[in-house]
Amino acid sequence: MPTPTKGPRLGGSPAHERLMLANLATSLFKHGKITTTETKAKRLRPFAERLVTFAKRGDLHARRRVLTVIRDKDVVYNLFDQIAPRFTNRPGGYTRIIKAGIRKGDAAPLAIIELVEELEVAAPAPSRATKTARKSTRTQAVAALAGDDEEPAGTATGSSSDEE
Repeated sequence: MPTPTKGPRLGGSPAHERLMLANLATSLFKHGKITTTETKAKRLRPFAERLVTFAKRGDLHARRRVLTVIRDKDVVYNLFDQIAPRFTNRPGGYTRIIKAGIRKGDAAPLAIIELVEELEVAAPAPSRATKTARKSTRTQAVAALAGDDEEPAGTATGSSSDEE
């Protein structure tokens, strides 16, 4: 569970902060990424990751606990059926915060918070042998194409028996 904050709350009262975090989490799960201030993004991260952990459990009690925070049933359905299965093998760290400069009006530091996409297993880099094999194959293909139009120097036999 996230530790309680010390000092001033986001938005003034604890109730307003709770509602703001719920709305930010709803937007995050609906759109996949949102732009907000760094402070709000840092406060949203453990809150949203806890909701994803509930969604990974997938039982009715977890769904009802998430519904107490996120009131939009379509977003909850999306969270449980599309977002949570992507993170089944991941033990945590479902979100990423990227700093995005400052806001023009009040110079507040902005950040983009987004859901981390599961990385596909990257194909191994081609080795040197396959690169040279491809190059020689390409060279042979070019030579074969060039041979159809005109024979390269040194390969002409001087007889025209093939062309008859």
